[in-house]
Amino acid sequence: MNRTRSVSIVAMAGLMASLAAPAMAGDTITVASWGGTYQEAQTKAFFKPTADALGITIKEDTTNGLDDVRLQVTGNAVKWDITELGADECARGSKEGLFEKLDYGIIDKSGINPKLVHDDWVGISYTSVVLIYRTDVFGDKGPKTWADFWNVEKFPGRRALSGSQATETLSVAALASGLPIDKVYPVDVDGALKSVDKIRGHVDAWWTSGAQAMQLVKDGEVDMASIWNGRAGTLKKEGAPVSFSFDQGVLTADCMVIPKGAKNKEAAMKALAMFVSPQLQANLPLYVDNGPVNEKAFETGKIPQDRIKDINSAPENVKKQVLQDAEFWRDNLVEATEKFNNLVQQ
Repeated sequence: MNRTRSVSIVAMAGLMASLAAPAMAGDTITVASWGGTYQEAQTKAFFKPTADALGITIKEDTTNGLDDVRLQVTGNAVKWDITELGADECARGSKEGLFEKLDYGIIDKSGINPKLVHDDWVGISYTSVVLIYRTDVFGDKGPKTWADFWNVEKFPGRRALSGSQATETLSVAALASGLPIDKVYPVDVDGALKSVDKIRGHVDAWWTSGAQAMQLVKDGEVDMASIWNGRAGTLKKEGAPVSFSFDQGVLTADCMVIPKGAKNKEAAMKALAMFVSPQLQANLPLYVDNGPVNEKAFETGKIPQDRIKDINSAPENVKKQVLQDAEFWRDNLVEATEKFNNLVQQ
């Protein structure tokens, strides 16, 4: 057994000892996430190990997002103890007072980007928006940056961008205008919209789901696209002639909260502490392409070295990407989305 692996086991044992309490035995909590293969991965990575370690039962449900939490809290009918949301939703829900305060005496926040650690919400995983292109069209000389994607003379071809995720497309549009990754936020929304307007007439498809984006590329209906890294990874694994990297990727975080009025807050707090721990975070990329939010996961020895380079939140890959600013979009999402929708629908 190597030293890193043995240290990881000791750390896990210490975490379980610090969280275990006789009063918790037999407790039941309900956790809501997005369903599908992602939630199946979370069950293996987070939920089952936590239930086993703490001696509790974790029931699962699915969520459609912040509106579901708002309805439960305002209706005094909270049925979830923990739920997952997008980081911008966490920022908005926090402003509305929909969540319980988190106890960072129980939850160890070290290793998590401070931008994703708040009084009542904490990051849980990362997805990336990346640029993908077909190698049967471009060989190894395809577009590598968003400025390349916007350059229709140098890189002619059919294009697709997200028409449903304004925050993502405005972020890549800002990068396409020449901004370095550390200057994208706060986004100049009007400037980003001007950038979108420049490419708008050359976009053959505005995709509205990850599945659609993947199918457009897979079927050769487009030669290049913005796409979520998990979908891009699936195409590579299936042998599609595609290439992508995390250069100028846009990192989007998911977060977890305890809804205000949750019936099992104490058990939920300890479960959430387990979910964000390096030891369980390191499990996630063993099952799915969403990256760990805790950078210490990469120090546990649980993630194979040859896998790390393909994980969006690996330290070397994070340096290449822009992290979406949840609080910026909390304050600007509605107006920016309206302007974006009006533009792409012209």
